[in-house]
Amino acid sequence: MASNPSSPGKILIVDDDPSVVYFYEKTLRRDGHTVVSVTSGEAALQAIAIQEFDLALLDIKMKGLDGLVVQAKIHERWPATIVIIVTAHASLDTAVAALREGAFDYLFKPCSIEALRTSVERGLHKRQGELRRSQLESPIIAPAASTDQPAHPATPLPQDSWRGSKSQVAPPRFIQYDDLIVDPVRHLMTLGGVPFELSVMEFNLISYLVQVAPRVISAEELVREVQHYVADSSEARETIRSHIYHLRVKIRRATGREVIRTVRGVGYVITTD
Repeated sequence: MASNPSSPGKILIVDDDPSVVYFYEKTLRRDGHTVVSVTSGEAALQAIAIQEFDLALLDIKMKGLDGLVVQAKIHERWPATIVIIVTAHASLDTAVAALREGAFDYLFKPCSIEALRTSVERGLHKRQGELRRSQLESPIIAPAASTDQPAHPATPLPQDSWRGSKSQVAPPRFIQYDDLIVDPVRHLMTLGGVPFELSVMEFNLISYLVQVAPRVISAEELVREVQHYVADSSEARETIRSHIYHLRVKIRRATGREVIRTVRGVGYVITTD
């Protein structure tokens, strides 16, 4: 949970699985949220036609309108509504598409209570922060000094007083090279839609290799950038070799592919050919 809990929100649940809906409803109502549940994309459109929600939990794969279509309709009608995509398919491809279209976050089914609460809490915190900022930006009409002088709008607060420097650019959510996708936030990696469970070291290694691809990276650089200490070439090769081996085995067994190539005497490089 966030350190500064958000206020309870009005949440729309869209999922065609009654057991999932029950789980979401029970958890979120227990946390004090107002919940409206529907079991199809078409019913979701009827719900958003008559009321605005702070946050929507959308299943991707449903009969009829899927979650991505519903997401677009929600943002068309209520641009400030936070959308969290839920998918049973352990592939980052769908999540990437959803986030590119404006989703705030994604969850994989089955998700834990902790994961659900954390994502919803973060989403509502963002929603409420944006509402406060929009209020700060709204011009305030000052009272007239006398009946002879018209009222003038007060000068809005400078945006940088609450938003921070415009030069600060948020890092991208995903690191991608062809069909190899890494999500550092959720510590997930997929290759061709196949998910992988990686150790912290393996995940950090593949993340760095993907981030700088197609550059060839020496073992010394990997130790320095991933493990944060300096080693000579011999020590670095010994340190990195076993981790690269285990990564290759996991990827080969799951996909039959070789995506980490050794350039003899130089280092390692990502290749998805």
